[in-house]
Amino acid sequence: MQFPQPLERGRLIQRYKRFLADVAFDDGREATVHVPNPGAMLGLNMPGLPVWVSRSDSATRKLPHTLEMVEVDGGLVGVNTMHPNRLVAEALREGVIGELSGYVSVRPEVKYGVASRVDFVLEGEGRPRVWLEVKNCHLRREGSLAEFPDCVAARSTKHLKELEAMVAEGDRAVVLFTVQRTDCDAFSACHDLDPAFAAGLGRAADAGVEVLVYRCEMGQDAIRLSHRIPWRR
Repeated sequence: MQFPQPLERGRLIQRYKRFLADVAFDDGREATVHVPNPGAMLGLNMPGLPVWVSRSDSATRKLPHTLEMVEVDGGLVGVNTMHPNRLVAEALREGVIGELSGYVSVRPEVKYGVASRVDFVLEGEGRPRVWLEVKNCHLRREGSLAEFPDCVAARSTKHLKELEAMVAEGDRAVVLFTVQRTDCDAFSACHDLDPAFAAGLGRAADAGVEVLVYRCEMGQDAIRLSHRIPWRR
């Protein structure tokens, strides 16, 4: 996924009201930017952290700037939760996700469950249909372990139950965590911040829901899904 134009570097002044942040750019300008992330952004919202911001030329946008990445310990961390679906769509087209290759039809945003939409449905002749949920992961607290979620994620727990129902009907169901950072080599559910989700992920896996975790390559010009890393239950 290529950024349409170069990102601008600055430093975080503050993040507030969940979807807003003030940024001081390296050239001396200051601006309020959109933060496309409803989570807590633990470890990524501290004043003074270097950040990378995109700009839209759309005349209809109230805030032209969007917070894309934060620099932590010398590495880039993607915080835009709109990107994982785009990254996965690109990876499916290019055959990067071997576990999901060979399907001829990929449909986004398909209704299922109780007032829900699954991120993708994959179909191919003679193959079981795949219901695919995509989750963004950017939390790292210790060592090289990525964790999800960084706050209570009741909606994500609901999705796990809906995926279980698809398995019960004879289809494949997959939850795919996209780790938007390069300093992690394993993944775990965050048991202390959301024990209900962690327990739900274990139950879903026992019921046949496949758990995939893929790390991203992070750059100032592009982000791409790279390779699979293990899930530690």
